Amino acid sequence: MEDLVQAMKGKMQKSVEHFEASLGSIRAGRANPALLDRVTVDYYGTPTPIQQMAAVSVSEARILIIQPWDKSSMGAIEKAILKSDLGINPSNDGNVIRIAFPQPTEERRKELCKQVKTMAEEAKVSVRAIRRDAVDKAKAQKKASEITEDDLKDIEKEIQTLTDNSCKDVDKVAAAKEKEILEI
Repeated sequence: MEDLVQAMKGKMQKSVEHFEASLGSIRAGRANPALLDRVTVDYYGTPTPIQQMAAVSVSEARILIIQPWDKSSMGAIEKAILKSDLGINPSNDGNVIRIAFPQPTEERRKELCKQVKTMAEEAKVSVRAIRRDAVDKAKAQKKASEITEDDLKDIEKEIQTLTDNSCKDVDKVAAAKEKEILEI
C-alpha cells in the first residue's frame, strides 16, 4: 500500500521536474544556455550536443557566448544554430560565437505566456494520469482483498492530496516563468 503511494509520488515529482526542464527551452529574451540543449551539431558524422563541444556561458543578460574547444568546429556549430528552430543569428569572430537575443515584443510575450500555460496543462494532465493509474491499482488490490475498504479510502485521500500538491507545484513554476517573460 505504501509502496504504491511512494511510487506515485516519485512519478509525479518527475512530471513536475520534466515540466520545469522543458520551460528552459522557451526563449524569453534572456540568454540561457538551456536554449541550446536541443541543438545538435553534425561533428564528424555524429550528432553531438553543443555543450559537449564547447563552453557555453552568458556574458550579459542578452548575450550567449559559445567557445568551441576545437576551433575547426565553429562553422558546424554556427550552421546547427541557424538550422535550429530558435530563430536567432549567431555571429562568429573566429574565436567565439556570440548569440544576441533581441527584446521580445509585447505580442511575442503574450504568445510565450500562452505556450507556458499549455505546457503547464500538459504537465497537470500527466500528473492526473498518474493519479488515475494509482487509484486503479488500489481498487484492484481492494478487489483482490489485499486491502480493506477503509485502506482504499485512505489511499485515495492521500493520492488526491499528492495530486493537488503536484498541480500546485506546476502552477508555481508556470507563474514564475510567466513573470520572467513579462518582466523582460
